[in-house]
Amino acid sequence: MIVGVQVWELHLPGCHSLKEKRGTLKPLTAALRHKLNVSVAETGHQDLWQRAEIACAAVGSARPVVEETLRAADRVVEETGGLRIVDTITVWR
Repeated sequence: MIVGVQVWELHLPGCHSLKEKRGTLKPLTAALRHKLNVSVAETGHQDLWQRAEIACAAVGSARPVVEETLRAADRVVEETGGLRIVDTITVWR
């Protein structure tokens, strides 16, 4: 069993409240869950308006399958408007 976890550090320059931040992140996390069937959570900076940390986990029997899922997740995040990726980290177990 292969577990891949991808973490994105995000900057949300257009957000001026936690409510606006939630309005940007909620559709993103829902899209990741719906399109890719992965687990997603906001894992950091929950009290800051313009910063976010999102983690996505995928599990599979072969590493290439999990790698492709995480690449697809990265594309979804990149294509989301209103945010900028500051850093990305991938961890394998």
